[in-house]
Amino acid sequence: MAKADARDYVSLECEVCGSRNYRTSKRIKGSTYKVNIKKFCRNCRKHVLHKEKRK
Repeated sequence: MAKADARDYVSLECEVCGSRNYRTSKRIKGSTYKVNIKKFCRNCRKHVLHKEKRK
């Protein structure tokens, strides 16, 4: 049986307006990168880059 890996929730913040629109999980152990995803921002009303921000 596979061992469950430790995951933590991170917020995705819009690069343009700074609102935190999305929340996703990320593996804690061994992750040296920050999540960057192009998603739809409801405040800007367009697809922009969202970067990871801790709580």
